[in-house]
Amino acid sequence: MKLYAPAPRPAPAPGQRIHNAMTCDVEDYFQVSAFAPYIDRASWPSRECRVEANIERILAIFERHGVKATFFTLGWIAERYPAMVRRIVAAGHELASHGYGHLRASDQDRAEFDNDIRSSKALLEDIGGQAVLGYRAPSFSIGHANLWALEALHEAGYRYSSSIYPIAHDHYGMPDAPRFAFYPHGPDGLLEVPITTVNMLGRNLPAGGGGYFRLLPYALSRWMMQKVNREDRQPALFYFHPWEVDPGQPRPEGLDAKSRFRHYVNIERMEGRLEQLARDFAWDRMDRIFLDPK
Repeated sequence: MKLYAPAPRPAPAPGQRIHNAMTCDVEDYFQVSAFAPYIDRASWPSRECRVEANIERILAIFERHGVKATFFTLGWIAERYPAMVRRIVAAGHELASHGYGHLRASDQDRAEFDNDIRSSKALLEDIGGQAVLGYRAPSFSIGHANLWALEALHEAGYRYSSSIYPIAHDHYGMPDAPRFAFYPHGPDGLLEVPITTVNMLGRNLPAGGGGYFRLLPYALSRWMMQKVNREDRQPALFYFHPWEVDPGQPRPEGLDAKSRFRHYVNIERMEGRLEQLARDFAWDRMDRIFLDPK
């Protein structure tokens, strides 16, 4: 399938500070894809949920620094914590969909995916009281094998997706996808906004958050996002999870070494780094940056 050129953006005036997109994938520690072999979905309702307290900490950071963000929220979480969802909306943030139960798009057929994205959208809109325009697939699970998912999102009423990560990774990735916002099916269709990368020596390197942000020195992450702003003149797109600011979360037993490392590396430093990130850049919601650029 041919992928269309990046979406045109107004050129920022010389010296104008670029607003970057801050995003949070609202899920709890026991719902991450890497833990799926170790944690049965049937056990989710009985596990200690820590997402409310973590979201409050995040909202407080954003309030202190004047950050507005997009919260890609699981329907499973929203259904159980509607007051938390309304708190996000009341603080001026954008509510978007992360699907209902953190099922990868690549593990669903067209009918299952269609039901997931429509039901989660309706649920979030009912709870949050605002239109849900954006979607992010769990584990960035849209790629060459299921690009039909982008058509399904458009048909379901979404205006944009942030579900493709243009890197090579053992769990996800579409390294030949455009690095910046593009229309997969032309300008009248859905807008896809990939997670930020920098291109060095012909390879895309991750620069938009997640475990890489905790693993790499903060100064390097900051430099990469500044490079995107300065040289590409594009907004960076950053993402993280509520459980990443929670060093005291329960730790499941039996995890393999790679999953344990990825999930917990430098987790005790994340809240401080998020504070620093909020200070070092200008941030806004996905819808205001990409759907209605000024």
